[in-house]
Amino acid sequence: MVDFLLVSLLLTVLVLGVVQLALALHVRTMLTDAAAEGARYAALHGSDLAAGEARTAELIAMTLPDRYAQEIETGYDTYGDVTLVTVTVSAPLPVLGLFGPSGTVVVTGRAVDE
Repeated sequence: MVDFLLVSLLLTVLVLGVVQLALALHVRTMLTDAAAEGARYAALHGSDLAAGEARTAELIAMTLPDRYAQEIETGYDTYGDVTLVTVTVSAPLPVLGLFGPSGTVVVTGRAVDE
């Protein structure tokens, strides 16, 4: 009986750790995708940085809680002769569920300015 309790406790902790890792990777992937899409949207001919920032916030709000879309920065960068639109998102990285304590993750999306 004690063996079952110890093994089930260890197994539960292991499963919860894997679920938490999957949640953290999901959040990072959603933020990266939203930043890249916002950069592509801002880089379109006739668009601007504010439109890319709004698009990024909209995409984040569709998949994650609103607090993940609070720190979005846009700007221009250069790589050689090419001008890039850069969208950077700083958001909490969930450490214990979506609402527990959290760290911070910073992701960047870039697109060639048209």
